[in-house]
Amino acid sequence: MRVLLSTIGSRGDVQPLVALATELRALGQDVRLCVPPDFRDWIEGLGLPVTPIGPELRTLTAATPATPPTPEQLRRLAEASVTAQFETVMTAAKDCDLIVAATAIQVAARSVAEVLEIPYVFTAFCPIVFPSVHHAPAPAPGLPPVEGDNQTLWAEDAARFTASFGAALNNHRTTLGLSPVTDVRAHIFADHPILAADPTLAPWPEPFGDVVQTGAWILPDDRPLSAELSAFLDAGDPPVYFGFGSIRAPRGLAEAMLEAARATGRRAVLSRGWADLLPAEPCPDVLSIGEVNQQALFRRVAAVVHHGGAGTTAAALGGAPQVVVPQVYDQYYWAQRVHRLNVGIAHPPGVPTAESLTVALSEALWPDLANNAAGLAEEMRTDGARIAANHVLKLAAEARLRT
Repeated sequence: MRVLLSTIGSRGDVQPLVALATELRALGQDVRLCVPPDFRDWIEGLGLPVTPIGPELRTLTAATPATPPTPEQLRRLAEASVTAQFETVMTAAKDCDLIVAATAIQVAARSVAEVLEIPYVFTAFCPIVFPSVHHAPAPAPGLPPVEGDNQTLWAEDAARFTASFGAALNNHRTTLGLSPVTDVRAHIFADHPILAADPTLAPWPEPFGDVVQTGAWILPDDRPLSAELSAFLDAGDPPVYFGFGSIRAPRGLAEAMLEAARATGRRAVLSRGWADLLPAEPCPDVLSIGEVNQQALFRRVAAVVHHGGAGTTAAALGGAPQVVVPQVYDQYYWAQRVHRLNVGIAHPPGVPTAESLTVALSEALWPDLANNAAGLAEEMRTDGARIAANHVLKLAAEARLRT
C-alpha cells in the first residue's frame, strides 16, 4: 500500500507525520510525504520521498508584516494557497491508496482523495482543533484567546473557515466535477478524525464521540548531544533551556531570557530557532545551540522555557518543569494544561519581560514541579504512532472491501 502524509506547517506539524511514516514503513508500507520545503533535506535523509508544498515557511515567517493583512489580501492569499494545494497534493497522491492530512489549512487534500477515490483521514495534534462544548476553539492567528459560550465560538469559527476558503475550494471542486461544500471545516475534518495527543496530557473530553485518540506520534531520537553541549552541561549545575521553536519571537526576548536565568542563579542554553535567538555577546554562562535532540537534552536541564508547541511540551515532561510562554493558536491550551497538571508554569499572555520570566522561572524551579513532571511522564504512552499506523491501514483495508 502507498500512503501519502501531507501537512502545511512548522516542525511541530511535520515531525509527528515523520513518526507515523516510520511506523508505516516498518509495517511494510510505501510512504511519501508532502510538506513545506524547509524539511525536505531532513526527511529525505531518513529515506522517505518528499514532495515540497508551498514556499519555505522560515522565509515566509521572517517576511510577515507587523500589521495584519486586509480582508482582500487574506482572500487572495487563501485563493493562492488552495490552488497550490490542489496542484501539489494531486501530484503527490498519484498512485496512492490513502491520504492522511494534518493541520486545518490543508483544504484540498480531501477533495483530491475524492477524485482519486481513495480513503482520507484528518489528524490534529491538540484537542481544541476539534469542536466540543467542553472547550473553545483555538484563537485565530495573531489574536489572543477569547471567552464566551463555546457553541457560539465554534459556530463563528466554522463561519470563518467557510468565508476564508469556501469560494476557492468550491471553484476547484466544480472544475473537478465534485459537489460544492457548505461547511469547509467539517469537510476538512471528515468522519472519525484522529487526535494524535497523549490522553493523560491532553485528553479528548468526549471519549465516546467520533474523534479517535491514538496518543502522541513521537519520533524516537537517538542522536548524541554535541561535544560542545555535553561539555557545557558537565561544567556546572543543570542550566535552563530557552527556545521558541519555529515561531517569531518578540524583540529583546533573548536578553530577557538570559536576565531571568541569571536572576535565578542558573546558566542558560539558548536555542536559536527560527527567531535566531542569540545573546548580545558571548558569555561563559550561556550556550547558543541549533537543532538538538530534545529528548536527551531535557533530561539534563533544570527547567524548559518555551513557546508551548505540542512536541516541546511533551518532550519536556521527561522530568524537567517548564514555563510555557504562549503566543499563538494552541500554545495557550498547552500552557493551561501544564499549569493545571502542576508540572510547570503558564506565563501570562503577552510579551514576556525579564521580570515576568524571572517570576515564572522561580516558581517552576520548585522541586515539587519536577517530581510531578517525572510522574506524569511515566503515565504517558509512547506507542501513539504505532497505534495510528495500524488504525489507518485498517481503515484503508475496510474501504477496499467496500469497493
